[in-house]
Amino acid sequence: MIVINAEKKVAGRLASIVAKLLLKGEEVVIVNAEKAVISGDPAKVIERFKELRAKGDPYKGPFYPKRPDGILRRIIRGMLPYKKKKGKDALGRLKVYIGIPEEFSNVEFANVDVKTADDLVTHYITLEEIALQIGAKKTW
Repeated sequence: MIVINAEKKVAGRLASIVAKLLLKGEEVVIVNAEKAVISGDPAKVIERFKELRAKGDPYKGPFYPKRPDGILRRIIRGMLPYKKKKGKDALGRLKVYIGIPEEFSNVEFANVDVKTADDLVTHYITLEEIALQIGAKKTW
């Protein structure tokens, strides 16, 4: 089992590495999902996520998550062939958590070589801020 701390990691780059690990058969746990970042102008990023939430029919979908753990899981799902058996199995090996659960508090996190928010020269926004802007209630 690989435990990854998503704090200050760029969500898309993290997702591509996690998707490859899942397809190889690894079990991956991501903690601190709300602290992952998306680069770009925060206003435009929020606008894009609001469009994703508003798209489709409220009864038939497509449905897009509001919570940060669901958003990160959906980003990773987009990098997997989730309609095929190997993609479904890979997605089943993924766990995404907000914060650090008790069972992973003493575990050493895997070192994933991904750009962090400190490396970015552009603006960025965390998944927590995005979630609050698109309608999530802060229950975490």
